[in-house]
Amino acid sequence: MAGTTIISWNVNGIRAAVKKGFLSFLEACGADVLCIQETKAHVDQLPRALVRPHGYSAYFASAQRKGYSGVATYTRREPNEVIYGLGRDEFDSEGRTLITRFGNVLLYNIYFPNGKAGPERLRYKMDFYEAFLEHANSERARGRSIIVCGDFNTAHREMDLARPKENENTSGFLPMEREWIDRFIASGYTDTFRYLHPHSVEYSWWDYKTRARERNVGWRIDYFFVSNDLRERVREAYIMGHVMGSDHCPIALVMDPGL
Repeated sequence: MAGTTIISWNVNGIRAAVKKGFLSFLEACGADVLCIQETKAHVDQLPRALVRPHGYSAYFASAQRKGYSGVATYTRREPNEVIYGLGRDEFDSEGRTLITRFGNVLLYNIYFPNGKAGPERLRYKMDFYEAFLEHANSERARGRSIIVCGDFNTAHREMDLARPKENENTSGFLPMEREWIDRFIASGYTDTFRYLHPHSVEYSWWDYKTRARERNVGWRIDYFFVSNDLRERVREAYIMGHVMGSDHCPIALVMDPGL
């Protein structure tokens, strides 16, 4: 019996991605749920084919600022509930979080902040991390199971980026960011790709400016985590490095049937 396939992809602008074949990917990828990040668009700026694609229900969380941030979730199965944001205006105004509930499972689709712009944005990023973890843990305390996917904007371990030594002082690989992922995992969550592929060196993001993808000088900053109660239901987790159309590639998670 087929499992439930969830795909996550930072598209770096959904309108730009359409010009690079996004609609063909959506039609052919076979996902039961597709979570995308960095849409950079409001719903009223999008064509009907993106807002109401055949076979999917679509939900969008957009930033107040146009052309910035934003997430969207396409799902074949109608969710029991859709939650927009974490309930904190300072984070929800940037349209970074969309939560869909399927029975007792909450699927978080998140575009975590980038901290490279300076100390203020780094603090914002770390505060966002804390707000998310508090939200997820409060839901687990209510008996929910958690799946979270998206662009975390942090590489966890040295094997998760091509040049760790050169980036020790760069946001995305700072000790405080990596330590938060350690604490997140210690709170009862599993990095599904690393759980199934402990020694694999694969990346999900490459810098456009330096044409890093051609040289595979990348970072693994896109993740699927599950709360530990779901770990035994994980069938596969993989990185779709062959898929073009963004500076990120899609990642996938296959769960036992019945999400």
